[in-house]
Amino acid sequence: MRRLPPLTAIEAFVHVARLGSIKAAADELALSSPALSRRVQALERFIGKPLFERRHQALRLNAEGDRLLTRIAPALDTMSDAVEEMTSGIDLLRMRLGILPLFAEQQLLHRLPDLRRQHPELHLDIDTAGHWLPRLGDGLDAAIILAESIESTLYSRRLDRNRIHAIAARSMAEGEGRITDPKQLAGVTALVHRDMPESFVHWRRAAGCADVEPAAIDHFDSGALMLEAAAQGLGVAFMLEAHFRDARDDRIVPLFDLSVESDYSYWFVCRPRALTQRPVKLFHDWLLKSFNAIE
Repeated sequence: MRRLPPLTAIEAFVHVARLGSIKAAADELALSSPALSRRVQALERFIGKPLFERRHQALRLNAEGDRLLTRIAPALDTMSDAVEEMTSGIDLLRMRLGILPLFAEQQLLHRLPDLRRQHPELHLDIDTAGHWLPRLGDGLDAAIILAESIESTLYSRRLDRNRIHAIAARSMAEGEGRITDPKQLAGVTALVHRDMPESFVHWRRAAGCADVEPAAIDHFDSGALMLEAAAQGLGVAFMLEAHFRDARDDRIVPLFDLSVESDYSYWFVCRPRALTQRPVKLFHDWLLKSFNAIE
């Protein structure tokens, strides 16, 4: 049998290649950054070629590294699936799902009893840690993400279409000093989700005040915290209508009679081969039916 490099070195290479960062990959594998770097370097010595372009804190696959990843990543995924199948038990199916916390709270969890009734053998491991796309097939089976579009190498289905509202504390919309004109946003802070970075720009353009600059733009990676920040009067949140509606929080209201069609949607995403796995296929089919997914 032909000699192979250590599996730990291959695993380290795949994680770094997918995440683009030694630190992120080390966190994922519960290793120190120096230990992970040594594993990657061991693989490079074994092959006799560098596999990455090293740029400050980031790593980018070079042509050789990209060729190697294309060839070995599917094999590593197959090995992971085989081990998972052997250890999960015949009567238990498990799927690892990456998802934003606010979507899980507002849109998914109350639907899961129906999934449990239909497929009592299927169990979900919920992951809200982020960096979902690079981890598909390597720690995650599938994800529900917020994005404008999905790269063509992945399987994806759009789950919704939505509109963007300007959401603020009730005190900003009522009484003295209330905001009644979009141009008044020049004096307040805009609250924007990191996965919808252009939401304020799109809204501002549709409102006819493309030149208005807010006092500042604060970015959040949590929709729930954005809603709370808006309720506390810390700024105006530019959020999807569904999140505001489902929050059912009397402290916040939409400003103005204006909403803008959003370029951002929620998507179900996985690697194409993941749909051959029974847990993913069961969840996928149930999810699309439950959400009346958009073609």
